[in-house]
Amino acid sequence: MKLDAAILISPATGLINTAQSARRRIAIRLLPFLFVLYIVAFLDRMNVSAAALQMPADLGFSERAIGLGAGVFFLGYFLLQNPGARIAERRSARRGIAFVMILWGALTVLMAFIHTEREFYAVRFVVGAAEAGFFPAVVVYLTHWFQSLDRAKAVAVFYAAMPLSYVIGSPLAGFLLKLSWLGLKGWRWLFILEGIPAVLLGLVALLYLTDWPTQANWLRSDEREWITTQLDREKKNKEQVRSYSIWQALRHRDILLLTGCYFFALTGNYGIAFWLPTILKRLSGQSNLKVMLLASLPYFAGFLTQQVNGWDSDRRRERRWHAAIPVLFSGLALFLAILSGSNVALSILFFSMVGAAYYAFHPAFWAMPTEFLSDSAAAVSIGFINSIGNLGGFLGPLVMGYLVSRTHSFTVGLWYLVGSFFVSAVLMLAVGVGRRQTAPEAPDSH
Repeated sequence: MKLDAAILISPATGLINTAQSARRRIAIRLLPFLFVLYIVAFLDRMNVSAAALQMPADLGFSERAIGLGAGVFFLGYFLLQNPGARIAERRSARRGIAFVMILWGALTVLMAFIHTEREFYAVRFVVGAAEAGFFPAVVVYLTHWFQSLDRAKAVAVFYAAMPLSYVIGSPLAGFLLKLSWLGLKGWRWLFILEGIPAVLLGLVALLYLTDWPTQANWLRSDEREWITTQLDREKKNKEQVRSYSIWQALRHRDILLLTGCYFFALTGNYGIAFWLPTILKRLSGQSNLKVMLLASLPYFAGFLTQQVNGWDSDRRRERRWHAAIPVLFSGLALFLAILSGSNVALSILFFSMVGAAYYAFHPAFWAMPTEFLSDSAAAVSIGFINSIGNLGGFLGPLVMGYLVSRTHSFTVGLWYLVGSFFVSAVLMLAVGVGRRQTAPEAPDSH
């Protein structure tokens, strides 16, 4: 009887072991590499905030010009989001990711050789257009490999590169600003030396990434079969609830709410991110290196809270509150930062709280569209949310730069960003209201 029981139990035990090993092997293979790619992406996107410590004096640019140049990146970014997501879903995410990395890396190097405001705007625009396909392609790519119950954790690991890119990039940028080689000042070397890795890693991505589990020779055959079966089952379950066309998905109430939520959240974030080094420089009067070290603190805090919130969101199978509460806290912390006035220690503390709350918002947020949409509808919706939402990245720095030029103070602009965070939280809380929430199924162990 004992032997018979063991025989009955062993197939299920074997399948559980296969599931665990497949999930572990996929995570170890893909997430560290995608993590590194996103760090490089954000170094190239945000290095203009460090360069702004030298560029205005060197080129004669005003705060308004710097704000517009920082934000115009997102106009280019807006144009090519959906093609990137569709290519990842219909053709090859691996090739799409590699191509955009090589292109934006080369264009980032070109930033080192600008001299006029028009050149600044033009190159930032095309860098944004080049990078546009990267994020939606990766989010879609993760749906090819991770079940719904693992997806927020996977996004959290990938998205951790965003705050960590500041933690790594801020002191690195402070060091590079000190360089003066071959007649080129530090801010020019900043763009050159941070653009080259994107080109090299784009070439590596072509060889390293695999588009679909069925092509993964680095998985055992039983692991490939298990993950393919699980993902197919999730797809069928979503289609049984309702199958959306692309146009229906883009008109879906929750997709529109998520888009508005993301727009206002990014308005608040980028309005701070591009101007934080300059704010801290004026508050503290410290050297560029020390200012960049201080500016990295909000992002280190965000890295920690992001992982915890993504894990808890998957554990509880809940998304809406795990996204809404952090962005609400971002607005409250920024409100306190404004009230702290010229107190450097309190300002740094509250700006760190803003970063901690803001980055906790993303894992649960990006898990939501794929919870009720599948395949092309989800891919296009992710691209739509990201493209429209990132226009907030244009508006935030632009409004800040304009208001600083008019008022010679950051206070009015920061109040505008507080309001953006609060609006984002309200829109997030409206998502899913009236729609039956379906928890994703646990892995099949039968």
